[in-house]
Amino acid sequence: MKQRFLTPLFTIVLVVVGLLVWSLVEGNSVLLGLDLKGGAEVVLEPSEDTELEDEELREALDQSVEIIRNRVDGLGVAEPDITRQSNRIVVQLAGVQDQDRALDVVGQTAELRFRPVCFPPISAEQIDVSGESSATDSDNDGPVGIQPSDRDEASSEEMPSMDGVETKEINAESTPKGVGCEDLGFTYTDAFSMPTTLPEDDDAELPVILLSEGPNCGGIPECRLVLGRTMLTGAALETADSTFQPPEWFVRPVFRSGEDGIDLFNIAANECYNQTAVCPTKQLAIVLDGVIESAPNIQASYFERESITISGNFDQERAEETALVLRYGSLPLEFETPSSRIVSATLGKDSFDAGVVAGIVGIALVALFMFSYYRLLGVAAILSLALSGTMLWIILAWLSTSRSLALTLAGVVGLIVSIGTSLDSNVVYFEHLKEDIGNGRTLRSAVDRSFPIAFKTIFYANLASLIGAGILYFLTVGSVRGFALMLGLASILDLIATYFFLRPFVKWISLSDALTSRPWLYGLPTQEVETP
Repeated sequence: MKQRFLTPLFTIVLVVVGLLVWSLVEGNSVLLGLDLKGGAEVVLEPSEDTELEDEELREALDQSVEIIRNRVDGLGVAEPDITRQSNRIVVQLAGVQDQDRALDVVGQTAELRFRPVCFPPISAEQIDVSGESSATDSDNDGPVGIQPSDRDEASSEEMPSMDGVETKEINAESTPKGVGCEDLGFTYTDAFSMPTTLPEDDDAELPVILLSEGPNCGGIPECRLVLGRTMLTGAALETADSTFQPPEWFVRPVFRSGEDGIDLFNIAANECYNQTAVCPTKQLAIVLDGVIESAPNIQASYFERESITISGNFDQERAEETALVLRYGSLPLEFETPSSRIVSATLGKDSFDAGVVAGIVGIALVALFMFSYYRLLGVAAILSLALSGTMLWIILAWLSTSRSLALTLAGVVGLIVSIGTSLDSNVVYFEHLKEDIGNGRTLRSAVDRSFPIAFKTIFYANLASLIGAGILYFLTVGSVRGFALMLGLASILDLIATYFFLRPFVKWISLSDALTSRPWLYGLPTQEVETP
């Protein structure tokens, strides 16, 4: 008889201990969310110029969420929380080491554009009216394909003011229409006195003047490049990857097939390779959000869609970031300048410490109540709670490692609430047990009779909690889903712990003679002797 109820008791204990050891050996741990660990949050809202129907807007936002998620995954940021909340996108990046870099990549929401470089570089520090080019073509040895300079991280800041120099705005009225660098409406000398294009003035159909630095500047530490009208966008790209072929790193973009993909690129490549008026410098700049990511020299007039290589003294980080920009640079919507906030690690630690303290206080209070009211049966209740808590930790650690699930402050609240709901199951069982003993039953018969009745109540109570948690999880967004997930998991695990641990554990201690002779020690009423 003992074996019949001891088997499930020992089995669940061994299974939980085994899973705990496995989880620790695998190095699984619970990841903390933005509000507990600190990090960065970016909120993106569609531009006011967006003219889409509600359904089309939702589809475009959902697509943008996936693209941004791929960008963030490409950065290697752990536990990102990227959600669509109504008509905006909220990106939470917990524990990022380089917050500025992460915000820059997430905030790059404009269209990826390929623009020809129209003139040699213009020094950003002085006015040079000589009209001579300081650019140098780099014909490094390497695979046939685009031959770029290093990836640039240009600034979008406006050029310093130059006294006595008349500036000239680039706008639709003053600029004749053309292709690429054709008919710009101004000369190379004019460009020296023209202001740098601001991000909000960046128009795909107009030429722009953007800051750059490094090899793109042909030996000048910092320069400005005059770029022609956009010849193709990121919509023509299918994917891009970084690869290492000793001794250097390369970026390999793959364009879509057909006239909307590789054909568009080959038209631009042909113009640049032959240095026509459309692309006179042989350089085709890759621009995202007013930042020149790279300005490679075109080394052939025709390319196969899967045999294009961008090289040029890349290190691993810059190669990966360039591939990331090419792969996920184009969004179906244009967003307003994103708003962002930084949650300091100190503030996150304070929130985490407060959650831990609240949890400890909650457990201590319910443990004190259970011990004082049910005595040693309270020990059984706390052991059952510890078992379900261990199972919950194992699941959360696994989800954190495999699915980047992060525990947020709302999730901690869900855990604290679940402590009370889990102990409700024990209270229901113990009260049925006390009632039966008070009515004259022996302890052993009361244990066998009370549990099926109590478990039916426990099951439906947890089912109600599970339904509520499911509704919250699927119909809400953000941190509320964390609360719902913790509450739902706790409800399921409470049923498992109650049936496979609490039931056989109480049955086991009911066989003790000490329990029969000292019922007060276990919080039970004085047993009345049953009449035959």
